[in-house]
Amino acid sequence: MKGRIRLALAALLTLAVAGGAAALTGGASASPPDALQAAKAASAKFHSIRQAEAAGYVLASPCVESPAGGMGFHYENPALMADDAIDSARPEILVYAPKGDGKVELVAIEYWKRDADGSLLTDGDRPSVLGRSFDGPMPGHSPVMPVHYDLHVWVYEPNSSGTFSPFNPSVSC
Repeated sequence: MKGRIRLALAALLTLAVAGGAAALTGGASASPPDALQAAKAASAKFHSIRQAEAAGYVLASPCVESPAGGMGFHYENPALMADDAIDSARPEILVYAPKGDGKVELVAIEYWKRDADGSLLTDGDRPSVLGRSFDGPMPGHSPVMPVHYDLHVWVYEPNSSGTFSPFNPSVSC
């Protein structure tokens, strides 16, 4: 009997530690490593901006940064943004950061979805991908962008703030 109690306590302790670790790394909905690797592999062809442009991505922002860190240049795919489908292999936005040699490199992918009712007060249509819920709803980042949800995924540049954090302290403009 004591052995079973010890096993049960050990199992509970293991779950508690795992839960605490999940909370520190972004929650219980942290992305499975295989799904994250698949998303990274699917976007690898876009290390070249020429390839991204050929696939329909267009420069949509100057280099974005804040006191929390940088994002970089956002290349949006209007056709993917107009489609409400979320496909982990087809991110709506690619994020490039400037490097010391004057070139830019792919650092992150971003998933994006228009908010169905356009209200900042409701979130019944919050999407998720890679085991994570999107950030938002939030106002558009330009006059023509609607209320939306988005999710940054730092698959090419390590981010000390977390894989799914909007800003990366190691990226600057």
